[in-house]
Amino acid sequence: MTISSWARILPGVQIGENAEVDDFVIIGRPPSRHQPGDLPTSIGADAVIRSHTVIYAGNRIGQHFQTGHGVMIREHNIIGDNVSVGTGSVVEHHVIIGNNVRIHSQAFIPEYSVLEDGCWIGPNVVLTNALHPLCPKAKACLKGATIRRGAKIGANATLLPDITIGEGALVGAGAVVTKDVPPYTVVAGNPARIIKRVEELTCPYHLIDHPYGIQDP
Repeated sequence: MTISSWARILPGVQIGENAEVDDFVIIGRPPSRHQPGDLPTSIGADAVIRSHTVIYAGNRIGQHFQTGHGVMIREHNIIGDNVSVGTGSVVEHHVIIGNNVRIHSQAFIPEYSVLEDGCWIGPNVVLTNALHPLCPKAKACLKGATIRRGAKIGANATLLPDITIGEGALVGAGAVVTKDVPPYTVVAGNPARIIKRVEELTCPYHLIDHPYGIQDP
């Protein structure tokens, strides 16, 4: 394990073998109304935590976790194995992230979102979770998007609260998604609309017939 002398590891933190923790990383920062060590924090083996990442207390993170620089991970998240969170991205609290999930740079994942196994979040993607911001009851109904297994969200897409992106679906770059997306469909535009099925996609460079394989209709 390699932990920089400039990193700050607070009480209650367990980090697995072969981890690399860079300069100016903070792990185990307590959320409001908590003291250091109140909430256990665990990170599995072979993690790479790059500089200026802040991971709050109360997270349970699997093996082979990686962050870019300047990542913020808030409290009370469950994060699986082989997850990567890109530079400048924010994962708020009470988020569930499955195995083999890739979150690219500058993405925003708000409270009460669910990212299932193998999904892919492109750069500058924004998920939202407040149906009516500043409503007196706004916090009572916060709910982020659910991204089902293997779904892909293109760069700069925006997802409205409490929608589901179906298994294997593809959201085009810059799309504004206002309602559920069926499995294995491609949506694009503002508001996003279905334009084809994933099995209809072809490689423009003729490297492969179907980039995402053929799925049952």
